[in-house]
Amino acid sequence: MKQFFTSFLILILLNVSFPYAVVLAQGYDPSIEPDSGAVVCPPGVYLAPPADCSPLGPSAYLTGLASLGLTFPPRPLPAHSPNPELVSIPYRYFMVESTGTYLYPSLADASSQQASSVFMKGFVYVAYTDRVDTGHGIYYMTPDGWWLPGKGSRVSAYSDFQGLLFDKTPCNSFGWIIEEVPTKSAPGYNAPDTGQRLYRFNIVQVYSTEIVADMEWDLIGPDEWVEGRKVARVILSTIPPEGVTTGRWIEVNLEEQTLTVYSQSELVFATMIATGLEPFWTKPGLFQIYEKKPIENMSGSFEADKSDYYYLQNVPWTMYYDQARALHGAYWHTNFGYQQSHGCINMSVGDSRWLFDWSQVGDWVYVHDPSGRTPTDPSLYTTGAP
Repeated sequence: MKQFFTSFLILILLNVSFPYAVVLAQGYDPSIEPDSGAVVCPPGVYLAPPADCSPLGPSAYLTGLASLGLTFPPRPLPAHSPNPELVSIPYRYFMVESTGTYLYPSLADASSQQASSVFMKGFVYVAYTDRVDTGHGIYYMTPDGWWLPGKGSRVSAYSDFQGLLFDKTPCNSFGWIIEEVPTKSAPGYNAPDTGQRLYRFNIVQVYSTEIVADMEWDLIGPDEWVEGRKVARVILSTIPPEGVTTGRWIEVNLEEQTLTVYSQSELVFATMIATGLEPFWTKPGLFQIYEKKPIENMSGSFEADKSDYYYLQNVPWTMYYDQARALHGAYWHTNFGYQQSHGCINMSVGDSRWLFDWSQVGDWVYVHDPSGRTPTDPSLYTTGAP
């Protein structure tokens, strides 16, 4: 049975294609016929040209894959999931309906709808410590003692997504699928499907990239490609950014919507994030965490008529690094991997808790956009917002 499987694998390898440039890079040109009597090497990986045989056919294919870090079976990432208990927070949240609501100093005032001078309208989420059904309506009490009618909806769940902790820096790039996508047998939309589909939050390793018709494609397995824009990819860089004076830094890749954490030039953590959406970009640059707050209330607006007013109560695990811009947990959305915020760096609740515990005031935060699409003109940036 083992012999049959080996023969079957060789037949498959002899009939699959692989980028010709990869084979040539190993010093083998399959278009050149070997000398008469030359011996073909047994199928295997030959990163250095052997002296006693010709590493053609399956060997050229396997060697090309190995040069990219793709082995049989694939080498797993040296990573594990963080403690799932980090996802829990001792707060409950309520989303106020878009028409707004009055706040009252007591339940009696709220239920009788006494006049109130406090009115909130916009993108408003409040934390609540009590919920009372009076028989004539449901009311919520906020941590600071205000009551409001239950016009809106409770946040029944927030994202339990968590990134990865690393024992050492992996050998190749990796990332998360951000939306369902089929895989292709070659780079390009016209290539046949493999029959496999990937789903949001699936983790893939990326061994190579190719540009076809101005679109990036990622090699994630033998003859298995996925559209690059469907992957939030971690591009490894263990060299400290210029200006980092310690062995610790947090790197934010605006193009890929990923965050990585390095200590002593080793990757220790990686995850997906959500950064500023145009025109509220997250400002590129090198910064330092200057304040940490376990919970924070965030509010503000950018329009003169305050039509874009927001109020977010009990934002968890906030780390300020650039004026009002911060790394923090987000319980009000799950769009990690996409631009979403008003300038802050949104993380899942579990990821923000891990980073809050790891980070120290003074730690470096390096924000950059390899694509160059994020503007760097300081005049385009306000102080920032969630």
